Amino acid sequence: MPPMGPGPGNRAEQRGRAKQKPKNMKATAKRLLAYLEEDKGKIGTALACVLISAAANLGASYLLRPIVNGLTGEGDAASKIARLASGLMLMAVVYLCGVAATYIQSRSMVAVSQGTLKRIRESLFKKLQTLPVRYFDTNPTGDIMSRFTNDVDIIGEMLNSTLVQIFSGTITLAGTLVLMLYTNWVLALVTIILAPVMAKVGTTIAGKSRKYFSQQQQALGKVNGYIEETVTGQKVVKVFNHEGKIIEDFNELNKDLRTAQAKAQFIGGIMGPCMNAMSQVNYTLTACVGAVISFISRWGGGVPFASLDIGGLTVFVNFSRQFSRPINELSQQLTNIMSALAGAERVFDVMDQIPEKDEGKKLDLENIHGDVEVKNVTFGYNPDKTILKNVSIYAHPGQKIALVGSTGAGKTTITNLITRFYNLDEGQITIDGVDIKDISLECLRRNIAMVLQDTHLFTGTVMENIRYGRPDATDAEVREAAMTSCAHMFIKNMPDGYDTVLQGDGANLSQGQRQLLNIARAALSKAPILVLDEATSSVDTRTERSINEGMDALMENRTTFVIAHRLSTIRNSDAIMVLEQGEIIERGSHEELLALKGRYYELYTGLKEMD
Repeated sequence: MPPMGPGPGNRAEQRGRAKQKPKNMKATAKRLLAYLEEDKGKIGTALACVLISAAANLGASYLLRPIVNGLTGEGDAASKIARLASGLMLMAVVYLCGVAATYIQSRSMVAVSQGTLKRIRESLFKKLQTLPVRYFDTNPTGDIMSRFTNDVDIIGEMLNSTLVQIFSGTITLAGTLVLMLYTNWVLALVTIILAPVMAKVGTTIAGKSRKYFSQQQQALGKVNGYIEETVTGQKVVKVFNHEGKIIEDFNELNKDLRTAQAKAQFIGGIMGPCMNAMSQVNYTLTACVGAVISFISRWGGGVPFASLDIGGLTVFVNFSRQFSRPINELSQQLTNIMSALAGAERVFDVMDQIPEKDEGKKLDLENIHGDVEVKNVTFGYNPDKTILKNVSIYAHPGQKIALVGSTGAGKTTITNLITRFYNLDEGQITIDGVDIKDISLECLRRNIAMVLQDTHLFTGTVMENIRYGRPDATDAEVREAAMTSCAHMFIKNMPDGYDTVLQGDGANLSQGQRQLLNIARAALSKAPILVLDEATSSVDTRTERSINEGMDALMENRTTFVIAHRLSTIRNSDAIMVLEQGEIIERGSHEELLALKGRYYELYTGLKEMD
């Protein structure tokens, strides 16, 4: 069997991978932005609204200058109140325009972010369908699922708010700087001098956080993978009393996640306090210098080229705070961007996997008879370990070929190679004389039906699950297939019969009933080649006897490969292949192998047990 994905016992290797840095942040950002191409119009609308909103906020803030000057200047109380009322009304109108623009911008960016996430999920799911079985054998299911949930969600958060805030912060920063220079260039210089220091602090912290956010996302994927693995295998955990062991293993993974999250959140968290502290220093220094200039301007004859009235000082101090705020926000958004790009890189890592190859002539054969020949095949899941060694098998249409041997002898590997789940290292497999490498994968697998030991049912009705074997089958054909597999009897006794909805991989059915539905699915298929990998291992002997009659009808005129531990089920096979350590050591009919009194004889008579 292929090597399984990283499990709880391989912690050192997992931690080593978790410490890898992102490969290319610039390339990841470029690929992510490509998904925004469809929403250029909405993005343009959102950015225009951001511009309006920023202008409204800056304009409303500057309106404080005439209002304050009007209140502190000359004139009677009635005129001051009138000027105050008109100024406040104008500010209200300007702010309302900003609110409306912000509302439109928010709606637009929600549409953009959700549309982008939809396209990313579709691309990711479509990519998964093209990947070879090897990828799923070597990657935990929970970690793959984490790409769809945690990683995609964090990208959505970035698209929904971060991009807008970066643009808004940039516009606000530029607008504030212009108004500050217009109000008083001396004070503006004081504020500007501190800006590079604040920016440097922000970028330094963001650079540190990049590595830790990448570790956080990878550690989270491993935790999710382990949880999924143990939840689905909970019965096995309990029957072997492994609760303590899996808790210990989970705690270790959870500890790794806590460490990664603590580092990422700490580095990200100190961004705000650091920037706020520098903002307060800037604010205090500006207020003090501004107060001196304003005092001299009013009572000391003025400052050359830099006079400042009370209203100007009021709005400038406000601008000073606004000037540091977008710098602070931009620095904080860098942390969000780093986290989102780390997630995006994990998503794109799946998309960059090499898809299942469909090379050669890609023939789409019609009327396949099922003449299968395995010629001198050598294969190993890993280069350093050979599973099959120069194996040759032939099967003519209508023949039943049984594969017998110890666990790990290579029985399932042969069927994996016939279906091209894996490609050969050496040798050749032909169907009707055509190399399977030259047959398109869709055509090849359409002509092979499989019943595996591990059953799998989808959420849907019983009818839909059986029809999975041939989507164009009629209801009558589905029922006929169920009768062939002896599933009809228990189906008709279910609450809604064939319309009963199955959920949770058929959790409301017994293991044997689930297997009967899988056999019915294969029976419905018109594939000329049939693979039964321990197909009746999950049913009792009484049910098995009933199934065998239907299975004989199912296998009629089909080339059938049977893998079975119950040797009584393969007595009527046309040929039995006995495998040990990847080699065929005996072959022949049931009677011929018994006459040899070799390995098969020992297994059948009970002199030796199958490992």
